[in-house]
Amino acid sequence: MVRSEVAAVLSVIERAASNKDVDVSKLEKLLDMQERIMAKNAEMAFNAAMAQMQAELPTISERGEIIVNGQLRSRYAKFEDINEAVKPVLQKYGFAVSFKTDTTGNVVKVTGILTHREGHREQTDMVLPVDVSGSKNPVQAVGSSVAYGKRYVMEALLNLTSRGQDDDGKGAGRKVEPDAEGKELLEACGSLSALQAAWKELTPEQRKTLGETKDSCKARILEADKAAA
Repeated sequence: MVRSEVAAVLSVIERAASNKDVDVSKLEKLLDMQERIMAKNAEMAFNAAMAQMQAELPTISERGEIIVNGQLRSRYAKFEDINEAVKPVLQKYGFAVSFKTDTTGNVVKVTGILTHREGHREQTDMVLPVDVSGSKNPVQAVGSSVAYGKRYVMEALLNLTSRGQDDDGKGAGRKVEPDAEGKELLEACGSLSALQAAWKELTPEQRKTLGETKDSCKARILEADKAAA
């Protein structure tokens, strides 16, 4: 569908509305058709802009560090770095990201919404347990989980990637790929207690490939805690 078709339907609706003898049910069908055409056009504009934008979305530098016993184990991208890097590109192509949260009992649902200026939107959700680790009060516990969820939701909506900073070739050796199922399980955890429980569920073979993933998840949770404090 193209804009000319919207204009044609509008013209028909205007003529029908000016006719006092018009069948109301037919007019309603025309209005429904107009809405469908406009929604389709908005979706097409969204998809076209997204395809163009993907080429300009930056790879995010992993400035967050996981330090274990005084040694750097791995790096990760911080939410503030992601947000700062993508905002200019989003604005250029008419996009905006917003978030909604819903807390029910001990569970937080974080919804990320990617909206285009033509009206179409896409969204994705992440459900997390309320992070009650440490000495957080109830507000801090919810805030920690929300901060953690927003980061992952934004990455999912925009299909973002991150990379480590230059390490002078120290990471050039071949790495064993982490177990995909176990990695997904660990990355879904929103608190240290949930991470510990998920780690216990893994098999010894899975754990051999997921040490860095566990450390990365732990650092992200701590980063979210810090942001929520």
